[in-house]
Amino acid sequence: MSLRIGDTAPNFQTQTTEGQIDFHQWIGDKWAILFSHPKDFTPVCTTELGTMAKMKAEFDKRNAKIIGLSVDAVDDHKRWSKDIEETQGTAPNYPMIGDPDLKVAKLYDMLPAEAVPGKRTAADNATVRTVFVIGPDKKIKLMLFYPMTTGRNFDEVLRVLDSMQLTAKHKVATPVNWKQGEDVIIAGSVSDDEAKTIYPNGWKAPRPYLRIVPQPKA
Repeated sequence: MSLRIGDTAPNFQTQTTEGQIDFHQWIGDKWAILFSHPKDFTPVCTTELGTMAKMKAEFDKRNAKIIGLSVDAVDDHKRWSKDIEETQGTAPNYPMIGDPDLKVAKLYDMLPAEAVPGKRTAADNATVRTVFVIGPDKKIKLMLFYPMTTGRNFDEVLRVLDSMQLTAKHKVATPVNWKQGEDVIIAGSVSDDEAKTIYPNGWKAPRPYLRIVPQPKA
């Protein structure tokens, strides 16, 4: 199944390091960050899992829950957690999905349907390095796919989460490299007449289609 932004995130029931979950129920009324890993005890992923643990408070502030996935069993995740704590300074403080049968990896199109558990090469593993951002409406808001050798930038995940939460609430878009507190762009769906009501102090417009205003506060 091919997934796109705007699709409903496939639901599933699975075992995690924090017990059995129903994914949609686990998300509840929050945002969710699902990030996957090709295998336990791998070097790049070890650094990523530790970093996400350190950043969890930032995601908490944004009403976002973190959940990891690796195509190994939960018991292996628990053993790996000790290595992560010793090498990165923090053990995972969020659930990790056990996916040794590749059920969730295939459901989210991380692997082809013909992939066989336990009979995969390092090249095959490379596909299971993804980030999905899912909204409280259970819709996929963002998908990122990474190669095996490139560690992910979770500051970027926070940045896009800030943007998506802002633009879900206000009729604006965020420009290139935007960060929290910087100017934004009035959405193209907003007419000038409507914009005058929303922004009575006006806006900067280097072009008629490029209307720049301060980030909305509320």
